[in-house]
Amino acid sequence: MSDNFTLRSRLDGGNTPTPSEWGADSETGILRDVLIGPANNFKRILPTNSVNRKMIRDGISLDVAGAHAQYEEMLDCYRDAGVTVHITPADPDLPLQIWARDGSFMTPWGMIIGQMAQWWRRGEYGPVLDLCFDQDIPIYDKITAGCAEGGDFMMIKPGHALMGYSGERSQLEGALQVQRWLEAEGWECYLYEFDPFFVHMDVMTVMLTNTLAAVCKEILDPAVIDWYHSLGIETLEVPYEHAMQLGCNVMSLGGDRVMLPKSSSFLVDRCKVLGLQVYDPDIAKISICGGGVHCMSQPLRRDPY
Repeated sequence: MSDNFTLRSRLDGGNTPTPSEWGADSETGILRDVLIGPANNFKRILPTNSVNRKMIRDGISLDVAGAHAQYEEMLDCYRDAGVTVHITPADPDLPLQIWARDGSFMTPWGMIIGQMAQWWRRGEYGPVLDLCFDQDIPIYDKITAGCAEGGDFMMIKPGHALMGYSGERSQLEGALQVQRWLEAEGWECYLYEFDPFFVHMDVMTVMLTNTLAAVCKEILDPAVIDWYHSLGIETLEVPYEHAMQLGCNVMSLGGDRVMLPKSSSFLVDRCKVLGLQVYDPDIAKISICGGGVHCMSQPLRRDPY
């Protein structure tokens, strides 16, 4: 670790230096290092979203052993793809650390430490700070204005980011803070308000390659799709029924490679037709709780776009 470790590398006027070892300027550069939340405490269902609330009402419980086995299968897929896997330090008081994407998110200048909306997840910032200190990962800044969660933030391509908010998880105040920081760095940050039923942006859309995004046109505002097209990005439509089964919640590995849950059969088939290399671990016993591969995975280092 560096003797100069700081909890804020962001410069107020922009022109923040980019670190040489960590960071990402897109969602689609070749993935070298990824942060995955630990599965140690993934043992019970909490009312984090509409899917979980229904499970609780219906008396459904987790297959803990099966979920943990599938988690290891996903990690093996990352390693087979040449990605170095980092696990957030486990904390017994944080039952949902497995969703590493939500509590923090990477930028070209280092990590943004998010602000979680639900009290039982707010402490997730602590182990992430410990990891950043131990690995000398720069912290760009920390969300202090409302809530902002990583499932709503995407770097579409260098210079252009998407920040969603529903008011229930990410809030306008937090989204505006992210937008202000990125605009000072010369980036566009497109803000998008959506219905809280859909939880996070990565239920509706995610980048697959440098020039292709998966979208659910039935719920994503056409203005966002028009914005994609203005950036030279084509869209692959995922039907509503598949999107609501986390069919868009996938992870680009870069180099025309993607990781998708085996259950995302619609998108798996179409990616293969397009010539993409597909890793498709079975994570059904995890995603039953309303989170997918993208939710569990935060890029720490990608090759430049």
